[in-house]
Amino acid sequence: MKAILLLIAVLFSTNSFAETVYVKYRGPVDLGSFACSWTQDSLVNRLCYDRSEEYVLVKLKSTYYHYCEVPRSSVSKWLNSGSKGSYYYSYIKGRHDCRVYRMPSYF
Repeated sequence: MKAILLLIAVLFSTNSFAETVYVKYRGPVDLGSFACSWTQDSLVNRLCYDRSEEYVLVKLKSTYYHYCEVPRSSVSKWLNSGSKGSYYYSYIKGRHDCRVYRMPSYF
């Protein structure tokens, strides 16, 4: 019985269950290569970052949006900011437009 419980705990602690989210202006994206963090902010509910691609998915209220070529240092500052929404408006929105910057493909 203990072995079964241990196996279940290991299965649920790994990323064996892929999650896909719908991103506005892009479509479905598999979060398998992203590190995601839930936040306690009134605007920014979740922040997902693919470090190798410098690609951010952010859940604003109930909608996911994407931002391209966002440096790791910016994401770190964003996650550590007192207000995730204020940081978003000041440093992310309008600065990392995926129509201008390289957008990764996930196949």
